[in-house]
Amino acid sequence: MTIRASIRFLRRGKIVDLAHVPPMRTVLDYLRLDERSRGTKEGCNEGDCGACTVALGVLKNGKLVYEPVNACILLVGQLDGKELVTVDDLADGDTLHPVQQALVDTHGSQCGFCTPGFVMSLFTLYQSGKAPTREEIATQIAGNLCRCTGYRPIIDAGFAACTGSPVDRWAKGAKEAARQLAALDDGADVFVGTPESFIARPAQAATLARLTAENPDATIVSGATDVGLWITKQMRQLPKIILTGGVTSLHAVEMAKDRVSLGAAATYAEATPALSSIDPDVAEVLRRLGSTQVRASGTVGGNIANGSPIGDMPPMLIALGATLTLRHGDTERALLLENFFIAYGKQDRKPGELVWRIDVPKLKRGEAFRAYKISKRFDQDISAVMAAFKLMLDGRTISSARIAFGGMAATPKRGAQTEAALQGASLDQPASWKAAIAALAKDFQPISDMRASATYRIEVAQGLLKKALMEVAGADNTRVLAHRKAVA
Repeated sequence: MTIRASIRFLRRGKIVDLAHVPPMRTVLDYLRLDERSRGTKEGCNEGDCGACTVALGVLKNGKLVYEPVNACILLVGQLDGKELVTVDDLADGDTLHPVQQALVDTHGSQCGFCTPGFVMSLFTLYQSGKAPTREEIATQIAGNLCRCTGYRPIIDAGFAACTGSPVDRWAKGAKEAARQLAALDDGADVFVGTPESFIARPAQAATLARLTAENPDATIVSGATDVGLWITKQMRQLPKIILTGGVTSLHAVEMAKDRVSLGAAATYAEATPALSSIDPDVAEVLRRLGSTQVRASGTVGGNIANGSPIGDMPPMLIALGATLTLRHGDTERALLLENFFIAYGKQDRKPGELVWRIDVPKLKRGEAFRAYKISKRFDQDISAVMAAFKLMLDGRTISSARIAFGGMAATPKRGAQTEAALQGASLDQPASWKAAIAALAKDFQPISDMRASATYRIEVAQGLLKKALMEVAGADNTRVLAHRKAVA
């Protein structure tokens, strides 16, 4: 087993080797304070505004891909084995990059503070080699906020620059960059620091499991889209950090006949195609989950492990009947996802135990699914209510149901009394739904907070259940079975 005591990444065509990295050092602080590259800006410092956006070059199935990430909540340790590109790198002397020039030509910048982030988000779209639609450009920059210019000229710049034929230095040097990144992939387990204070990025599954079992007080980090805020907003001291992203097998996304299986370190970007194939509503919620930057870093496993009562994924996964595999050392155990959440801030996971895999059943013939995210903003916002419904149908009669909500209790939770009241209800008799709609108030007693009042949440939840029933009742077989591969 090889252990490397440094973080290595590609920067401006050269290998950077850092032997002394404070565990909580963010990429933004590294750039602005250590490297003195100050084009990347600090805005919200919590991954919401996008002013700090940088691009990471990674090899995926042998292909070099550039993804946008929020430098303010990304840890330096997460750069290991990747290429870091910032807005300071783009211009070639006095010649602007095509994305920068397009923003100038379309008057897409006023105060300019947000502009570096927009540039880098569009830079990654430029590198994708596709000519995007307006919707795709809007989705790409949904995690970049501007309060001066308005978005039309920025979207115009995206159209002008992203023609599907990248011709910049990165496109021309892609083969060499891929070769350098492949050389960086030495298969070594990374451990930088001391037994009392370290950042570790194991490359072997056994090493990750052993290290977490031996250090139950360590903070486990997948994408840092949550833990990053512990550092920048809560000012927590996290002396021991173990990163899961270096274990290749934990990024695996497998499609079986009856299920989708995800390694716990699979990012949303990696998992979205497979999860979206389950149902169109899953795809729509994923499109609105966080931003492009968040989906490139954040993981489904992390969203589960942090136990948030307002996470978008757990209600959908619970309704679908997902199962977790947890690992402690060499021991694995499985449990239904709904049983993982015990109380606010408490999960069925002992110290040093890892969320290892998520298995999500596909929909079977005769099953209908609906999911809805309710938030103040359409894009890049936390849910006030997240609802997911799976109805098992016997003709036009509901034989059973799985209903789950987020934002309605201290944990993501099923509505047991509502499910019982739906049994035997007819899709053709709306009066038979009334008991189930009323039962939601027995299953859930939400609180009032800055996102919504308790009364609003209950009324919205009841409205969403009625909406789901109406949609399924009015759907023809094409819609009910759309985007699903029926399992006999």
